[in-house]
Amino acid sequence: MGSVKWMVMFALLGIASQIAQAVFTASVFSSTSTTAILRWSKVTGASSYKITVIPKSTPGSPIAFTLFGPNTVLGSVHNLSPNTAYNFIIQALDAAELQLDRTVIESSSAPAMVAIEKVKPDDSSTLIVEFSETTGATHYIIRVQNSNGHFSENSVSSSPAKIQSLTPYTDYSVSIRSAKNDSQSQPSAPMEAKTVLPPPQVTSSSPSNYSIIVSWPPVAYAVLYTVDVCKFGSSSLMFNTTDTNLTVSNLDAGSLYTIQAYAWDPEGRQGESLFINQTTRPPSPSEVNVSMTMAELSVSWKLEQDVYGTVNYHVTSDRNLTCNTISNSCILYPAACGEIHTIQVTAYNMAGPSYPSSPVVFITYPCPPEPLGVVEPEPGNCTLMWNAVPHAEKYRAFIKRVDGSEETCNTTSYNCSFHCQCGYTYLLSVYAINQAGSSPQGKVLNYTTLPCCPTDVSVSLVSTDTLEMIWTPARGAELYQIRAVDNSEIILCNDTSPVCALSDLSCDTSYSVVVMPCNDIRGCNHACPSHTKDTAPCMPKNLEVNLKNSSCITVSWVANNRAATYTVSVLGHGQRHNSILNCTTATNSCDITDLSCGSAYDVSVIATSAAGQSLPSYSDIVVTGANTFITSLTSSKGHARCHTQDSHCLMGCITCGTNYTVTMEAFSQIGLMANCTYQGFSSSACCPSGVKLYKMANNTVRVYWRTSSSYHSYVAEMTSSSSSANYTCTTLAGENSCDMPNIQCGNVYHVVVAPLTLEGAKVQFCAQRMYSVIYRGKRSVD
Repeated sequence: MGSVKWMVMFALLGIASQIAQAVFTASVFSSTSTTAILRWSKVTGASSYKITVIPKSTPGSPIAFTLFGPNTVLGSVHNLSPNTAYNFIIQALDAAELQLDRTVIESSSAPAMVAIEKVKPDDSSTLIVEFSETTGATHYIIRVQNSNGHFSENSVSSSPAKIQSLTPYTDYSVSIRSAKNDSQSQPSAPMEAKTVLPPPQVTSSSPSNYSIIVSWPPVAYAVLYTVDVCKFGSSSLMFNTTDTNLTVSNLDAGSLYTIQAYAWDPEGRQGESLFINQTTRPPSPSEVNVSMTMAELSVSWKLEQDVYGTVNYHVTSDRNLTCNTISNSCILYPAACGEIHTIQVTAYNMAGPSYPSSPVVFITYPCPPEPLGVVEPEPGNCTLMWNAVPHAEKYRAFIKRVDGSEETCNTTSYNCSFHCQCGYTYLLSVYAINQAGSSPQGKVLNYTTLPCCPTDVSVSLVSTDTLEMIWTPARGAELYQIRAVDNSEIILCNDTSPVCALSDLSCDTSYSVVVMPCNDIRGCNHACPSHTKDTAPCMPKNLEVNLKNSSCITVSWVANNRAATYTVSVLGHGQRHNSILNCTTATNSCDITDLSCGSAYDVSVIATSAAGQSLPSYSDIVVTGANTFITSLTSSKGHARCHTQDSHCLMGCITCGTNYTVTMEAFSQIGLMANCTYQGFSSSACCPSGVKLYKMANNTVRVYWRTSSSYHSYVAEMTSSSSSANYTCTTLAGENSCDMPNIQCGNVYHVVVAPLTLEGAKVQFCAQRMYSVIYRGKRSVD
């Protein structure tokens, strides 16, 4: 059973072998324009192989055949036409030349062989091959080979063709074959060519505004170098050199130049070129201008010509100030007054810095003049003075009065004279000026002139020993000091109201009376005119009455006046009648006649002069009731006294805010006296002094004053002279300031600060002051 199976298997293998040998295959091994090489498989029993060539265009017309022996499996067919489609019939023949098997191959011959027309270098690593194209070729194969046998083949589609990645300055043999599918023509005749020198690897820089340096490493085999420098829109500059560096001068600053460089080989051929761009350094900035604003120096400049690309600028001062910009101006900060700066501007581009601009010396505006001072050699003529300020060319002084009027003084000296009226506060400021501008504002000097002398001064005798002075309020006065001077004494009286009484004066005396205005800042004006006024004659003294007879008496007295007439009055009293008898004389005695017998008389004498009448002398008889009174007010601060015949008297030199003890002496006509003491008297609270205004936040003004009493409240009033704006504030007892909100600035205000009585009424005799409310730092009110 097993042997039968093996027999079947061998039979099957033999059948399979016969079947495999029956498949006859063939292919085109290679082909050219005129030759085709075919390859086929062996056929068992074949004695020869026959190849028949038939053009496909003429199927019934074979053009060639050839025979090959039984052991040949590769054979060629020649004399084909280029670019022609053929059927290749391959037959396996037995010894009787009978066909054992056959196969047909369809193939085409390669296109016709082409010739190289020209080979030239394109650059140091590229050759350009020009050739004649042929019909039917789908591509061309170019072969390049150097003298060392190294070659490469490149497939190209048409002429001309570039062969790249070659070695610079190298000899090459170039040939070409046309191709279609897998068919290639025979190679053309070779043509020799040589690549050129590689480009110099140039680098460049611009050492100055007007030059460029070009340099490169040596190129092998180079005998000469050419450098071409060209600015767009201008003619180029060409240089030949055997060196490896070149300096090109007299170029335009800040311009873009294209640099072309190439080498020459010993054969005189130009090598490959290299192009680079180089910008010259920018020109130096010119027309540098410097100005100053606040604490900044503004520097501007120009360039003489248009430049290529972005230019940066660097500005320096020899006082270590710098700034950078791409525009044509820059700010140097901070700059102070009275400085000297040397400023230069340098332009930068990608090539480097330009030469610095010509240095510009700039002097900043001067510092404020100081210190300020005022001298007033005579009233009304003031001179504002200050020290010299470095770098100042002139000065401008502003003289502003608190009522708003202002004048300006321009000078090159260190003082300004101006008319300074009495009773005003002046705000004085001075600015130093040079070509850079005006100095910042310095300290403002407040200068207050002496208060003005009162006008319409009236001095009158209101009682025998009292002079009353009345005047028009004087500008700038806060207080008035009244001085009455005779040959032996000086009597002073201070008051804030424009009226004053001097009492307890000496009788029959000429007084020189001066009303002097005063304020806290300047004190008193001692240059006011005086006014002379006489007091009434002295009362006749030592009255004596002598009876000459029953109807006549002689009355005598001591005459102690300079120039007076005397009137003797005799008053009779009785049940039947009252009579008055008089006599007048310039001497010290007088006779009275026609007296009634048995009557009682009061005898007295009155002196009369141009100033007025004296008090009556004391009577020499006793009468009921007082005839004259001496009233005294006494305190620890002084006393006051008046002598009168009336039931009242005007008493001067009363000190405000003072408790007085009141006493009175009553005298009869014959000189008898009675003492009386009364309840104490308190004068009104004193008007405050040192009234000042301060500017607080949110347009609030604080009114401040000095007071000697902690028991009174005060009221402050501000009244505008140019608008209806009125403000009032009231303090508690002991306070010496109060705030007024929402004050309108720029107005002139009349300010009064007065104490309040215990009943809440305002004391009416306190003086007004005038202020101008302006903005000026923390203390904004003057």
